[in-house]
Amino acid sequence: MGTTQLETVPEPKYWHLKTVIGEALDSDFAVGEILPNERDLAARFGVARATLRQALEQLELEGRLQRRRGVGTTVAPPRMGVDVSTSTHYWPGAPRDAWQPVDCTNAVPPAAVARMMDTESDETVHAVRRMLATHGQPVAAELLYVPAGSVPELSAIDAPSGATRARGVLRELQRLTLEGQDRAVELGSARADDAKELDRLPGAPVLVVTTRYFSEGRTAVVSVATYRADTCRLTFGDSGDLEIRHHGQERRAS
Repeated sequence: MGTTQLETVPEPKYWHLKTVIGEALDSDFAVGEILPNERDLAARFGVARATLRQALEQLELEGRLQRRRGVGTTVAPPRMGVDVSTSTHYWPGAPRDAWQPVDCTNAVPPAAVARMMDTESDETVHAVRRMLATHGQPVAAELLYVPAGSVPELSAIDAPSGATRARGVLRELQRLTLEGQDRAVELGSARADDAKELDRLPGAPVLVVTTRYFSEGRTAVVSVATYRADTCRLTFGDSGDLEIRHHGQERRAS
């Protein structure tokens, strides 16, 4: 097989610099340490500042660096593992659940979510917003869509919205018996509301994990969780199961 045209293209300077800086991060800097300013870094590595910025942007995208307003560029902690296997069977709000409830409103879910729950397209459900943080930084935002039929006793709670209402919905879910769940993962772009909560720019790459929880032979809850792609990595638990969808087909791999 002959050499392709792409293989003859020399490696961009910023890409080589990214590798060099990455090695320096491992040997010369600690997690959370603030990097020198761009002028000093450019002088240290003997490159133009434009080349340096490209390399730093790539390292940020890969989760090696974090740029924080008012602080500067710091060495990022290791990426948080996101278990996307279906072997973790417990309800949202269970004791091992690290998500923090933020708000709860009544809302009409997106059409795709309504189809998962087999509800009418204009039927309102409880929309619980939650956040997940690590090392004090937000890494994921979630919307839980809960049909009224899944929490029939919720009417006894006075709070019409807010974190108190969210905790009430989660508490009522524990009355149900979780029969199973399925989960799908895709790469997406941060919407404006999620980007603001995750301290990212709109359109930044994110991992979207959609989970359906089943109880009494129906979909009881749908979770749409948006994870920062620069701080999270996917793990598959003991089962190693992963649903792969491609051009209308789907199969399972392990």
